Amino acid sequence: MATFSIDRSVPLAPDEAWRRLTRWERHGDTVPLTRVTARPPGPTRRGTLVVARTGAGPLAFDDAMEVTVWQPPRGEAPGRCRLEKRGRVVRGWAEIEVRTGLGGRAQVVWREELDVRLIPALLDGVLARSGRLVFGRTVDHLLRRP
Repeated sequence: MATFSIDRSVPLAPDEAWRRLTRWERHGDTVPLTRVTARPPGPTRRGTLVVARTGAGPLAFDDAMEVTVWQPPRGEAPGRCRLEKRGRVVRGWAEIEVRTGLGGRAQVVWREELDVRLIPALLDGVLARSGRLVFGRTVDHLLRRP
């Protein structure tokens, strides 16, 4: 398993940072050949299924994730979302935590554990560095744009 963490402090209220990070359809904006959908329609809740489809034609695969924890930030209480990866190619989990930091800025922590089928454990370090780069770029993009 490859694990990594991304930490950001941004000049946003925690509820706005949360809203931006959990607009699932926007997660594919910075990942080439990736489209993200969520169902059922409506607000995210426990049981929402988020699917990132990556690739083209017969080389595409789904990264299916189920929301197992959904606790938006409320007042001083931090927000926390956990997605369990349920795909045939990608397994593991992702957690998003948003809390109030210094000066009222949102403090964001994204943690992820990945297990990609067909990638040997010997390459977990490379996978973790790649994940940190790709997801770091995605987190930055989401937090910069309303």
